[in-house]
Amino acid sequence: MDGLLLDTERLAMETFLAACAEFGWEPDVAGYKRCIGTTYEGTERILKEVFGADFPYAQISLRWGELYESWVRHRPVAVKPGAPELLQRLAELGIPCALATSTRRELTVAKLHHAELAGHFAHLVCGGESARGKPHPDPYLQAVAGIGKQPQRCWALEDSNHGVRAAHAAGLRVFQVPDLVTPSDEVRALGHPIVESLFEILQHL
Repeated sequence: MDGLLLDTERLAMETFLAACAEFGWEPDVAGYKRCIGTTYEGTERILKEVFGADFPYAQISLRWGELYESWVRHRPVAVKPGAPELLQRLAELGIPCALATSTRRELTVAKLHHAELAGHFAHLVCGGESARGKPHPDPYLQAVAGIGKQPQRCWALEDSNHGVRAAHAAGLRVFQVPDLVTPSDEVRALGHPIVESLFEILQHL
């Protein structure tokens, strides 16, 4: 969802940097970008690892959440190019869609509602609802089971490296539409198609 369907990753980074500034901390943006696509727990681990023992994670995380959620809970975030067209075409073809996201359910539902995308998904797997989050395969295995399909019969659309690794490990055919983070050499080595926008997925259909 975030970074693929909705342009939320920029908002997340901007509010993170704003929270850091309030506490007089100047983080390395490259270090922050390592968190994109992972879980809440993964984000905490990475930030503490990257920024060191002095990083006031608890205070910054709380303020970051306040800034970010005050926006996304009450107003729509821009939809990524090609997302409405792709979802509409999938509906016309009768292809069921599931959503596997690291965002918790309450916030996921709010984001989809404000973006008018909620009706396109037959099943949701949200943050904290699988035994392990991305980059592990568990969210995708639950997602395909939720629509009654086998992984090898499904496509996964992802923006992040963590998400690609999760979907690939689950056995889906993966298409990557990079957002803020370019695919790593390790991820490129998986050999999956990397495209510029969701409009290109329409062409593959």
